[in-house]
Amino acid sequence: MKVNVKYFASIRESVGTGSEQLQTSASTLGGLRDELIARGGAHAQSLARGRAVRVALNQVMSAEDSALSENCEVAFFPPVTGG
Repeated sequence: MKVNVKYFASIRESVGTGSEQLQTSASTLGGLRDELIARGGAHAQSLARGRAVRVALNQVMSAEDSALSENCEVAFFPPVTGG
């Protein structure tokens, strides 16, 4: 299926793009994250398991077991602190 992926803040800086459209065989947010990690390089470093990464599905904060759907929007970003 086709998904639209957005990267924010330090993740965007690391992977070198703010967004991309991907063809994926993943069925969940966690599966998509694993596919991106498998790319290696900046994706593996920025999205690695054990790193604090937040994820939203169609602009709603979501758990990694949330199901993907055709043309959905997935956003990855680091935790944000306010002050």
